[in-house]
Amino acid sequence: MKWRKWNNILHRDLGYFFFGLTVIYAISGLAVNHIQDWNPSYKIEFIESQIEPFSPTDINFDSTAFRILNELGENGFYKSSLFTKHDNFEIFVDGNTISVNPQTGKVLQEKVTSRPFLREFNFLHLNHPKKIWTWVADIYAIGLLLMAITGLFVLRGQKGITGRGAWVTSLGILLPIFFLWLYL
Repeated sequence: MKWRKWNNILHRDLGYFFFGLTVIYAISGLAVNHIQDWNPSYKIEFIESQIEPFSPTDINFDSTAFRILNELGENGFYKSSLFTKHDNFEIFVDGNTISVNPQTGKVLQEKVTSRPFLREFNFLHLNHPKKIWTWVADIYAIGLLLMAITGLFVLRGQKGITGRGAWVTSLGILLPIFFLWLYL
């Protein structure tokens, strides 16, 4: 049959064409599924240390901030500093927020670093770019739908949709229905 030949060609070529997007969406999907356990885009590290206590009165914000940054060995781009309502001296550096208790000298750093590849994959998967990427994602979704439909007709006979394939396809349809019933 000629239609089956074209079905198989379409299924094969869509699979090849969407391979890269499928890998990105699969890896990102796994990462985002566990968002309650970790931040899939950024690694957040908390570091405690100690410096000499200082008097919070009559300080020059920038020079005090640079002195503390130097003492901590932090050389990221300095953005700003301020005193919080809890009397902590906060210093903001690219990828690092430093909170200093002037009375005790206790320092808490919150360092944020990007997870290589995962951040970019999540950026695309969650459609943060918007604009034309929305069209790319829509075309990909339609491509997945076409691959699912054409995949039903790749094999013939007992292993195809009229045999074993019908049972496996039915199980695949029942799985989300079961979980919808279970959770709703």
